[in-house]
Amino acid sequence: MVIAIDGPAGAGKSSVAKALADRLGFTYLDSGAMYRCVALASLEAGVDPDDPIGTSGVASRIAIDLEGPEVRLDGRDVSSEIRTADVTEAASRVSVHPEVRAAMVDRQRVLIAAGRYVAEGRDIGTVVSPDSPLKVFLTASPEIRAERRAAEEGIDPAEVLERISERDERDSSREHGTLIVAGDAVEIDTSNLDLDAVVEQIAVLAGQRGLG
Repeated sequence: MVIAIDGPAGAGKSSVAKALADRLGFTYLDSGAMYRCVALASLEAGVDPDDPIGTSGVASRIAIDLEGPEVRLDGRDVSSEIRTADVTEAASRVSVHPEVRAAMVDRQRVLIAAGRYVAEGRDIGTVVSPDSPLKVFLTASPEIRAERRAAEEGIDPAEVLERISERDERDSSREHGTLIVAGDAVEIDTSNLDLDAVVEQIAVLAGQRGLG
């Protein structure tokens, strides 16, 4: 069973999903970390992130471990490496390939079938787990999202805003794994809300649906 939290980059999905999982006693699943691992492994292997055949081959053979506080790629802790700007950009590019998405979605479905998860990404409620009993779509203004990412990465918000705008366009127009709001999702604008307020809203929704 999974509580699905989707939304664009910088909307606060990771922080919210982690905190909600802790509150409810669920396991946190960062689906984006999987695509980041594919991106990192592709870059390290000299595979072009825009190459669907090469990246799908990488996706099919790497081992990804998300259990515990670390993200491990083929047994190695890559928690910091997958958060760099280069890998973030490459992850957006590899994630458009249908074969890569299929490989990651299969892994995600196996995980959530075995326990209680709070999973965050861009298509958890629409593709990975369309039968989720609670779907939430987090959003925020592009400017707010850029400020958040800039603070995380220590770079100019204007630079991040341009990158986020390009990412939004790519995520909303691609053929597979398109960023859309599930018809039965609850939308929450986090622009003017702190972490605790967002988590509280979702926890209340979970309680109303008998989850947790």
